[in-house]
Amino acid sequence: MTGPDGRVTLEVGAGAQGTHVPEAASAAPSAATGASRPLKVVGVSGSLHEPSRTTALVRTILATVARQLPAETELVEVAALGAGFAGALTREEVAPEVETALRAIESADLLVVASPVYRASFTGLFKHLFDFVGQYDLVGTPVLLAATGGGERHALIIEHQLRPLFGFFQALTLPIGVYASNSDFVDYQLTSPDVARRVVQAVDRSLPLIEQAALVRRSEYVATW
Repeated sequence: MTGPDGRVTLEVGAGAQGTHVPEAASAAPSAATGASRPLKVVGVSGSLHEPSRTTALVRTILATVARQLPAETELVEVAALGAGFAGALTREEVAPEVETALRAIESADLLVVASPVYRASFTGLFKHLFDFVGQYDLVGTPVLLAATGGGERHALIIEHQLRPLFGFFQALTLPIGVYASNSDFVDYQLTSPDVARRVVQAVDRSLPLIEQAALVRRSEYVATW
């Protein structure tokens, strides 16, 4: 469901359309976020188009997380927000809806980020959006990395482009990323059983790290070199 600010909020536990995503091993204990509030999970799609395979992949991952943990999920779409920050040189110049999205990213308990491969990297507007994120606001934040591309040859974008970007922010990039090719989608819906299993594997392997990050208070010491 798309709100007036261009972001999409998914109902907790809502499944993605398209291929059936296998059930994960078991629901994680709710101790990770405590009894007081669900996990705040924010997805960011760097696609410049709608409909979008990248956005469909992010929605699938968000839905899988929501089945595993008490979570409130939110999706930030660069395609919807781009006009509000494409020409901005400072954060003070971005549109109000972009500022709202930036604050959601900075306050997330878990980020799910994805971009289509464009000229051997993520899209320019995806990078420009993160240029406005506070340098130390993602320290210790778990980040699940994903990407889409025309073929398997682009899969290394996760390791060569996305992981270094979030390493700069001192975020906790989760060990398994998810890559999907154009052939894994039909009518902009994920249909590949292999990619669906990869999504479940990525989420399952990440749960202990996500839970631990939610329990640990961010250190007052932050590397500034």
